[in-house]
Amino acid sequence: MKSKIGAFLLCFTALAAADNYPRQPGIDVQHYVFRIALADDTDEISGDATVSIRFVQDGIASFALDLASPANGKGMTVTTVTGPGPLTYTHRADRLRINLSAAPKAGELRRFEIKYHGIAAGGLHMLKNIHGERTIFSNNWPDLAHQWLPAIDHPYDKASSEFIVTAPARYQVVSNGRLVEQIDLGDGHRTTHWSEAAPIPVWLDQIGVAQFASRHFGRAAGVPLETWVFHQDRDAGIATFEEPTREAIEFFSDSIGPYPYAKLAAVQAAGMGGGMEVASAIFYGEKSVTGRPAFGLVAHETAHQWFGDSVTEKDWDDVWLSEGFATYFALLATEHYQGRDAFVAGLKRSRTAVFRAEDRLPGVAVVQTKPWTGIPNAIVYQKGAWVLHMLRGQLGTAKFWAGIREYYHRYRDGNASTTDFRRVLEEISGQDLGWFFDQWLYRAGSPVLEGGWKYDATARKVAIDLSQVQPGAAYRLPIEIGIGPRVSKIDMTQRQQHFEIPCESAPGSVELDPNTWMLMSAKWGRR
Repeated sequence: MKSKIGAFLLCFTALAAADNYPRQPGIDVQHYVFRIALADDTDEISGDATVSIRFVQDGIASFALDLASPANGKGMTVTTVTGPGPLTYTHRADRLRINLSAAPKAGELRRFEIKYHGIAAGGLHMLKNIHGERTIFSNNWPDLAHQWLPAIDHPYDKASSEFIVTAPARYQVVSNGRLVEQIDLGDGHRTTHWSEAAPIPVWLDQIGVAQFASRHFGRAAGVPLETWVFHQDRDAGIATFEEPTREAIEFFSDSIGPYPYAKLAAVQAAGMGGGMEVASAIFYGEKSVTGRPAFGLVAHETAHQWFGDSVTEKDWDDVWLSEGFATYFALLATEHYQGRDAFVAGLKRSRTAVFRAEDRLPGVAVVQTKPWTGIPNAIVYQKGAWVLHMLRGQLGTAKFWAGIREYYHRYRDGNASTTDFRRVLEEISGQDLGWFFDQWLYRAGSPVLEGGWKYDATARKVAIDLSQVQPGAAYRLPIEIGIGPRVSKIDMTQRQQHFEIPCESAPGSVELDPNTWMLMSAKWGRR
């Protein structure tokens, strides 16, 4: 997601502490079928969900699904819950607890049907788009799916899913996966059935309902490509999305591994800015359809299809595995298509954003191990991206890409943690990366250097003095030094260090980190 703009950004306040969602290790949801009926004369929805659950432990007497309770005229009212054998249920405090009369055996698969209705307080919005037409769009990020869907509303549990949406026939409905069928019911309504075969976290189960211009524009890397934009914006949508989508999916498929879903659609969505990485059907803010190629935005959201959607963080403390990855891989796509200068310019903008965020949010690290004091967007996004960039510098580009491809291959359609990612890179590179992950992901702040250089004509050396002046212990900093066209590397491990580099004649300048590999601020010059 691109910087979690507007209302989407504010949603993260719900996760204001380290992730403590109550997991249920005894169950594993395998599949959801969400049947949703929508109307124009009311914002109330009618829902009928079938949830297929694998019981992975013996003796499970009850389990819970997240579903918003009725309050202040909104929320969902459950009318029936049925399943194999007799059962009872309670619905309060946004938890639908289902009590079983007979505990299933480990490995047993059971299906439960929940019928409900209500007006969503969040997660699903009925609103007018920029052209004044009524639309309906979901916005589940990060934990708002339960406002309208009974589900496990956390990324640790992933399942395949289907949406069967009945709405007035003037609308088109777009969602995850493959379009199964459309049925005109003859009463002014149409039922649209989408099916997502790959397991995804429920916050990615989304629908868009509007008067769309739907266009198929061939394939890239073997993947069907589509645009779904408001009918007034058909031509602008083609120019905004089609070329960047093709470029992004081709680059990431070649560099990372096969695309994980049945299609890739670009969807113009009302009520949001930036983008949302809905699996196989990316939602883009309605004002992003400008008629100019939105390369950076599209590359970011497309990268999420691999990282965040297919390889999903095990909990929200590791959200950098989604957002930091998408931010850096958008830069890598920029490097591939637009060249090194554009890539470095993006890195420098990201570095500035990191330092501003760290000033605003002291004590906040990339990986969350204590309560957040705010929304650390630039720390998770831009600093997370810089961590990957420095890993590339530490490992070398070839081993970095080999590690990325193995990480995706190993955790595709599953969940991963920062520790899992580190383990893969250590296996590929043969390096112990504990020090690197500790100082860049679990430590707050960034290094601050002061120093300078002078030329010793007698010894024919460039003498360099550097000090780390940030609070706390010294960082380990492998830093490049550019002396004319020649680049040397020093390894700074102390708060103050002196280095000498042989040089036959006095250089015109000596540059610290000439190739932009290190996240640091520095005061540097000739002494």
